[in-house]
Amino acid sequence: MALGEPPAAIHPVVWMGKIIAFLARRKIGASYRAEFVQGCLITLITLGLFIVPAYFLLFYLRGANYVAYVIVAAMLLKCTFSVKEMFRAALGIKRLLLEGKLDEARFELRSLVSRETRNLSEPQVVSAVVESVAENTSDSLVAPLFYFLIFGVPGAVFYRVVNTMDAMIGYHGEYEYLGKFASRLDDVLNFIPARLTALLLVLAAALSKKNAPASWRTMLSDHACTESPNAGWPMAAVAGALDVQLEKVGNYKLGRPGAGLVPATIDGALKLVLAATLSWIVLCFVVGIVRYAVTT
Repeated sequence: MALGEPPAAIHPVVWMGKIIAFLARRKIGASYRAEFVQGCLITLITLGLFIVPAYFLLFYLRGANYVAYVIVAAMLLKCTFSVKEMFRAALGIKRLLLEGKLDEARFELRSLVSRETRNLSEPQVVSAVVESVAENTSDSLVAPLFYFLIFGVPGAVFYRVVNTMDAMIGYHGEYEYLGKFASRLDDVLNFIPARLTALLLVLAAALSKKNAPASWRTMLSDHACTESPNAGWPMAAVAGALDVQLEKVGNYKLGRPGAGLVPATIDGALKLVLAATLSWIVLCFVVGIVRYAVTT
């Protein structure tokens, strides 16, 4: 968490993206059914390419050299989640807004969201950053560690492959049928982590002296406003905690109009995420210690 991401040239998620992009460019048929079948095959191939080598490498090292096993397992696990990069991107956009560089902020926002950013106002840019930070708290931290606790490193890698596929080809438009299997699988995998993340953000609101009661109420009342069955949970929790209304024009509104959406709102969201992150890591350690005590 302190060192951030490894270089792109050796980052497994970067290679996941390259493989997915390579396979997605080569369509095996023109019908919707053929695209769906191809999407299923891409998912299975990519999962196999990353999970099978990771599993057997760790299986071998665990018996041959336990120190090497711990080091390699830790490196593989780290590549499945990202916190520092998310903070860097959000703070970079905030800095551009403070400098009055709205066009540059809109351009940089494309690294966080898939929506069209060219005509967004400053409050809409701030809203998009806060929404992305809230949703990615689940996708980029809580979910990978959740599946690591249950299935070990291969479980975290499995989640990261599916989530990467959903991010690349799992949305409406050109890849709707190609990415449908991955997007539905991602919905299933995020069902518990998204709701867990929302609860962690409510707790974070209480710890950081934000509006925890409003965070709880908004989470319960507005989580279904988004098209995604999962994204609305953490985003609504953050909207309530910060007393703001988050909006994707033409799609949803989360929370009630209150404080204005200004660059400082991004700081508030990041403080919530940091508190939720630390709470989640402590909880993971507790679960790990209890499980170790029970099994030994």
